[in-house]
Amino acid sequence: MRVLHSTFSRALVSRAFLALGMAGFGVLLSGCAATSVVSFAYERANEGECVSAGCAAAAVLNYALDKATEGEPAPCHKLNTVERALSPRCGTYQAGTLLTKDVMASGLPQCPLSLAARDPKFWPMLPELLSKGAAPETCTTPPLVALAQATPCPDFSAASAESLGSLRWLAENDTHAVHHDVVRMLSCPSARSAGLNTVLDTWLAQGQLPSRGLSFGALSALHPDYLASPFAKALEAKGHSARSGLGAYMGQLPGGFDVALREGNRPALDWWLDRAPELANRVPPRQGNQLPWIPLVRVLTPTYLAHADQQPELVAYLLSRGADPWKSLPHDPGRTVISFAEQVKSPSLPLLQAPLLQAPTRLAATPAGGGKTTATAMGAAGVAALP
Repeated sequence: MRVLHSTFSRALVSRAFLALGMAGFGVLLSGCAATSVVSFAYERANEGECVSAGCAAAAVLNYALDKATEGEPAPCHKLNTVERALSPRCGTYQAGTLLTKDVMASGLPQCPLSLAARDPKFWPMLPELLSKGAAPETCTTPPLVALAQATPCPDFSAASAESLGSLRWLAENDTHAVHHDVVRMLSCPSARSAGLNTVLDTWLAQGQLPSRGLSFGALSALHPDYLASPFAKALEAKGHSARSGLGAYMGQLPGGFDVALREGNRPALDWWLDRAPELANRVPPRQGNQLPWIPLVRVLTPTYLAHADQQPELVAYLLSRGADPWKSLPHDPGRTVISFAEQVKSPSLPLLQAPLLQAPTRLAATPAGGGKTTATAMGAAGVAALP
């Protein structure tokens, strides 16, 4: 019986090589490589893993391909179902193809839920991952935090109802989703159009956005366009304030005032400066080991604004709100905003210099405690200097 089995195995290997030779794989099966392939196929046959010529041929082909691609990414046939679904080179994910054992132990360096959530093309995987036991609590980076930090305002309109349902489930059931960057994402225009902003109302109603104890300021985390919303008013009614949202926080996305300034969002800037006028001259750093920053300096920096042509308008606006062009720079007290503007050859320099040229006597006579009056006079002159 052993002799018959051995003879049959050798026959399978012979037929496999014949098929491969006819397919043009002879070049891979020469010399030592051919000996290795023969040994591999013979072992597969004797182990009972191949009981047909087709199986032996496939085994030989896979072995030959593995040898030819050593050092390259693992072949798709060697990946588990979750790895394969998350690898674009292995084709498009098909619903129902994930094995529960692979979902529970994917072997990936990152959590499958975070990998699927952060890239919209993998959102169709989310319902199956969740239904087969994937848990956000096991993720080092919470899934929605990964998404918000990768794309602050994704195009939720392209998501299916099932995918949106999974994203909402993650927001409502993962306690680590209550995060500065996720609040920004859920309050952005795309999320509001998809109805995901209502998650924020749920968090507030359930006490997950207390005015004290959060690692971030809820109002500063909101998208600038959402500051006039009923939700923002509800936050203020619960004790949140503009000033409490300033300073260091846990998150990668910039603070709300910074975003409003960068985008030239005048209604949002008015909201902030009405509640915290000191922001016209000094903004606390987002991290404890950083220095405060001056809005005028940011606006004068050529690469800062989302729309560079807004610079003169925003310089004049900040001057009108009390910004002081003679204020010392936090990182270099011997220099001022004006000297910085001269250094970068800002086209807005005349706006900054206009108050001094127009009212030198009044500025020189301003007492030490009259900073606000001086800044206001400068701002008015700056606005008047606009074309």
